[in-house]
Amino acid sequence: MHRRSLFGLAAAGFAAPALAQSPYPNRPIRMVVPLPPGGATDIWARLVAEPMAVTLGQPVVIENRAGAGGMIGTEAVKNAAPDGYTILFHIASFIQTPVVFRRWPYTPDDFAPIGKFGTTPLPFCVRADIPVTTLKEFVAWAKGKQLPYGTYSPGSSGHAFAQALSDLEGLEMTAVHYRGEAPMLQDVLGGRIPCAFHSMTGSGEAIRSGRIRPLATLGRNGIPSMPQVPTFVSLGYPDYFGQGGFIGLFAPARTPEPAQAALVDAFRQAMQRPDVLRRLAEMDTIPQYLGPAEFRADIEQYQRFWQGLVDRLGLTVEG
Repeated sequence: MHRRSLFGLAAAGFAAPALAQSPYPNRPIRMVVPLPPGGATDIWARLVAEPMAVTLGQPVVIENRAGAGGMIGTEAVKNAAPDGYTILFHIASFIQTPVVFRRWPYTPDDFAPIGKFGTTPLPFCVRADIPVTTLKEFVAWAKGKQLPYGTYSPGSSGHAFAQALSDLEGLEMTAVHYRGEAPMLQDVLGGRIPCAFHSMTGSGEAIRSGRIRPLATLGRNGIPSMPQVPTFVSLGYPDYFGQGGFIGLFAPARTPEPAQAALVDAFRQAMQRPDVLRRLAEMDTIPQYLGPAEFRADIEQYQRFWQGLVDRLGLTVEG
């Protein structure tokens, strides 16, 4: 019995090194973007993935999983192994789409906020061939027409605020939903959709080249590179047109603390890099880094705002 006990201890001793886990991370990390390639969210994610990979010492691989306004990719991350090797880069649709769909395949509590990236102006734009140069002219031109407007996902800011504009001005605009900004922009440029809210990151080149014309923007501070474009609030629209969304990074809620800490540090370092900040300025994206606790409070505040706005507009989508 004594010899067998000694053998058991020896076997355990030999097995222990084989069972010990290597420090995190020891393999590539998958960053899920729940919207298609080529849109603003995809561009932002790729901007931070590379410097994060340098800090973490492992590749950070972008995986686009679009559908249902971002809910498909987000739910996939929720259901992934909470080991730090599957993370989520998302925009405010993270909250917006489930509220509008009245369907929650996940809740914010299913995720651990890693950090806030920032926000971006969202100008309301028309095709260049439409004979208007101001929002007032657009409203007059649109009266009596049954216009479609594009949205980069159902339940998004672009959806809610275009509908609010339509309702406030007594227009008859109808939403046409896309799986992301890039396909929406193609239909606008192709003449199939006359107007939509765009991001400066995903559509800035088309805006600056005059292929689409910005008439007014959400938010309070305007577009840094185009100060001549008024905000909706400055034009007398309700204060809620001044609310900005968020962009940020998340992990499944049960991700181990050491892995969360490593991700938080790598993301924070990426957001401090001069080359990243310079690229954001070029895209009219406003960096607003927040750590996990502050970002969680920001999300909670935004969720309260968004639920109230959706209730006020009576905005729902069947899906």
